[in-house]
Amino acid sequence: MRQGSTTFKQPSSTLPDNVNGKKWAGIKAIQDLIESKPSVIGIGSGTTIVHALEYLGKSPLAETVTCIPTSFQTRQLIVSNKLRLGSLEQYPVVDVMVDGADEIDPDLNAIKGRRGCFFQEKFVAQASRKYVLIADVSKKSNQLGTVWKQGIPVEVMPVAASSIMITLEKIFPKANLNLRMAAPTHKVGPVVTDNGNFIIDCDFGPLKDPLELYKELKCISGVLDVGLFCKM
Repeated sequence: MRQGSTTFKQPSSTLPDNVNGKKWAGIKAIQDLIESKPSVIGIGSGTTIVHALEYLGKSPLAETVTCIPTSFQTRQLIVSNKLRLGSLEQYPVVDVMVDGADEIDPDLNAIKGRRGCFFQEKFVAQASRKYVLIADVSKKSNQLGTVWKQGIPVEVMPVAASSIMITLEKIFPKANLNLRMAAPTHKVGPVVTDNGNFIIDCDFGPLKDPLELYKELKCISGVLDVGLFCKM
């Protein structure tokens, strides 16, 4: 049976000054993972995962474990830390997926997508026997949409972006909708995901029913996926 769990960690006062909450959460998650000795693990994306992979690469588990990436960034990190790179084609069943989050509620629903990799993260999570979210206490909330206020990311096909924006405005007239733009110093125009799509950030305010909202958004033609991870 598939299991889901969340690790909230806060740095101890005995840790060095340069070890912040994200780094400590990533390291502790890998320490716990080593005890179960998985052979195949899915690797999420983001800053917490950077610290987790650095620690994994120096652990005894590095000699035997195969890592499944969820983004170009993760693939590079796996290679740079001299870990074994795999794919879902080779390993369609993953022992455990380790991932970060932007906000997590008491029911372990999460908002993800700051880095724009949530489609592949969810795809690998679905193939995993166990899904572990790691985060420091700043990501913990009683209701989604109260801590992370930059909106729910919705990945859309570029050809459908304008039409989907109009559809969203009709369905959610009070929502704040924005096509995510790249930093001017890096690229002119919208952010483009690893899948070649655009992202619309949708601020609905506090979410009463994240799962129902996910279903409603996912049913819109042209939407690839939504950065809501519910009942994972």
